[in-house]
Amino acid sequence: MGDVRVAAIASLTPLEELDSDPFLVDTRSQHAMCARWAADQGYVVTRQLRFYGLRPDHHGLWADIEGGEVELFVAPTDRVLARAVASVPQFAAECERRGVRLEIAGLDEPHYSARTKASVHRRLSMPTAGYDGC
Repeated sequence: MGDVRVAAIASLTPLEELDSDPFLVDTRSQHAMCARWAADQGYVVTRQLRFYGLRPDHHGLWADIEGGEVELFVAPTDRVLARAVASVPQFAAECERRGVRLEIAGLDEPHYSARTKASVHRRLSMPTAGYDGC
């Protein structure tokens, strides 16, 4: 039996919200949480998705499921999922209708100091300048 293939859902939250809720802005940490959860389950993340208010029936959510590349969705927290899709109940219902599991990792969120917030800000505000986040 092969690894269960997982799509990790992150929220595309505007950088302006970094001070009020840095985890919602930090897609890298969101995906890292999903990857830790998947590894703990013996699963593998094959897709990293980033959405903001996407309709639950949008093709972008389902293309990898339909193509057989993904078997379940995981979001790091309920808060992130609520930002990523327009309606969590409708998305959950669509997952159920299609027979796709939806999981919430629910691991501890990272602590954000002024320095780590600045790092997230720099990484997200300079992507076209060639900054790679290191």
